[in-house]
Amino acid sequence: MQITVAALHWAWDAWWLHRRAPQRLPERLQVTLTRLGTTFIKLGQGLSLRWDLLPANYREALSHLSDDVPPFPPAEAIRAIERAFGASVEHLFLVFDPTPLAAASVAQVRAAKLPDGRDVVIKVIRPGIELQIQTDLRLLRRAVHIAQWFWPSLRAQQPLELVDELEQYLIAEIDMRHEAQNMRRMAPILDGLPNVAMPHVIESFATRDVLVQECSEGRRLNLFYGTPAAPGLAMALLDAYVRQIFGAGVFHADPHPGNLFVLQDGRLCLHDFGSIGLIDPASRLALGGLIEAIVADDPTAVLDASMALGFVEPQADRRRYERKIHLILTEMASRAIAEWSVAEAIWRVARLDHGEQFRLPPHLLVLLRALFLVESTVRSLDPDLDLLGVLRERGPEVARLIDATRMQGRPLGSRLAHTARQLPQLAEEFLRQAALSDGRPAITVHHRGLNAAQDALARTGNRLAIALVILGLYVSGAVLSLHNTGPQFLGHVPVVAVLAFLAATALALRLVVGVSRSGHL
Repeated sequence: MQITVAALHWAWDAWWLHRRAPQRLPERLQVTLTRLGTTFIKLGQGLSLRWDLLPANYREALSHLSDDVPPFPPAEAIRAIERAFGASVEHLFLVFDPTPLAAASVAQVRAAKLPDGRDVVIKVIRPGIELQIQTDLRLLRRAVHIAQWFWPSLRAQQPLELVDELEQYLIAEIDMRHEAQNMRRMAPILDGLPNVAMPHVIESFATRDVLVQECSEGRRLNLFYGTPAAPGLAMALLDAYVRQIFGAGVFHADPHPGNLFVLQDGRLCLHDFGSIGLIDPASRLALGGLIEAIVADDPTAVLDASMALGFVEPQADRRRYERKIHLILTEMASRAIAEWSVAEAIWRVARLDHGEQFRLPPHLLVLLRALFLVESTVRSLDPDLDLLGVLRERGPEVARLIDATRMQGRPLGSRLAHTARQLPQLAEEFLRQAALSDGRPAITVHHRGLNAAQDALARTGNRLAIALVILGLYVSGAVLSLHNTGPQFLGHVPVVAVLAFLAATALALRLVVGVSRSGHL
């Protein structure tokens, strides 16, 4: 009921503000999602990073969503901890602080000390959160189905796929074992960096509902903006992500300032490993080439790397794409140093000719989101940083990491030999197809631009079918109105005829709305 009321309230606000003050719509959406609770807050936080879905003003508003909520009672936390580890809190910990350090919508954090004297923090999942998420997602799917019925154009944005992504993310976030696994995977990567740190899992203290990890005492990164330490922290963050992305292919996927701390010894510490990103070796090679080409202002190399990443089809018109890429790079180069963005350049190149329906593959979307966050944080720490100059300096290091990635696969000679062994089989198949086709080899031709025509034909067919149904209902209603059988409406019109007319009118209105929104009669 709460969700329905909030949705109706947002719909009314949206209609009213669209007429009176459209600039306030993003703010109202933020307030509505906050009122709806955990699931919808996480949905808004995810949407705030979707450059492929929302305009900048909505992303900015949703980026300020906070899931800080009042803590749940200490007794519930103690019960969850004792149930998870099968022992009393007094036996498990030398000291246990019942006052939470932080309380979010999914979990809250408490400080403690192990019997061996180590300071730790305990993450406890909020009781009942799984049932709440399942209920919210079920209602959200119903709302999406209803919205798609009233606004068929919404289907193009694939909202149900967004709900599925949200479900996978939330299921992983409420399982502390998933975060513990991510921390174990990231530890060897970050431990090797001199200016970066991360907390480690206390083994045997990682369960589905409770996770115990090292206590990394420090101050939030945003407290260091504008201080003498800020430039060094910016370079540490940048170097950490060069190593994560190009060296390991595994990276912290949510590096916003709230997840970054500065330890007492000055090292940058990453927290909250509920989400990590993965990038395969081939994509790492292509991404390295793309960034190198963007920095070098080389449209041809940018196009080659974009094809390798799958942004551009191999049979594309190279000259036309190179001209468009040249315009993007020229426009970016004309900006001030503080406004230059590699992540934005990659996004604009990826979206070439794809229009509003473009969707990045999930793993590249996570990567691009992390790049935007890293750039934003680096800019906040050091507004005068010459990002292009730094990337040029890091070029040899990136090249070494990419070479190491390339060597992880089979040697070049082995791959060439494998390809050569396949040539006779390919030639045999080609000749067999030719023999089956009276000497004419079967050649597959890829057509471009037919999808839009197919969609238009499908819409036309659907409209014709609905029009025929409408016509049949009107004719049926007219015929039924000539007879006096059955219940009567207003004393002389059969109820069945009235229902036929109403159904025909509803379908006709929907058909008219659909045609008017498409812009084509």
